Amino acid sequence: MPKRLIIPFVTLLLLALQFTSCATQQERAERRARTRQAVEQAVAQRRLKIEVSSMSTLRYGSRMVTPDFYLELRGDTLVSYLPYLGQARQAPMASPSEGLNFTAEIGSLQETRLKHDVVRLDVMVRTREDIYGYAIEVSPSGMASISVQSQHRDPISFSGHCVTE
Repeated sequence: MPKRLIIPFVTLLLLALQFTSCATQQERAERRARTRQAVEQAVAQRRLKIEVSSMSTLRYGSRMVTPDFYLELRGDTLVSYLPYLGQARQAPMASPSEGLNFTAEIGSLQETRLKHDVVRLDVMVRTREDIYGYAIEVSPSGMASISVQSQHRDPISFSGHCVTE
């Protein structure tokens, strides 16, 4: 290729890459806006599912978990299918393998708006085994954290993301 054709070719190539990059940035912005809207709608309707990817305890540190664990709000019901690693201060009345796997009616729910449009939901539930307090923080990007306090067990926390589709 002659030298005088190389410069216009390189210029056209760079312009094409720049336009592709702009389209990608626009697509990312649209995707973020859709995610934000879906998360806000899920929180407002109390129809929220969080897939958990890691857990953390004071005694045993942090661990990744398999992708089949989740926490779900269904209106006035909490569905908890979460692993538990910690110690109980009292023998459980129910099966010790029950862990944080239950469906329970929500006793109380309080919503708080934090910095950067993060929503915090404080949820209290009672099972036949214990009383649990779930502090759920959801960012507009869909990232979520869950802290679980119990009367008879060590606290545990989880990280994950909201399923919006």
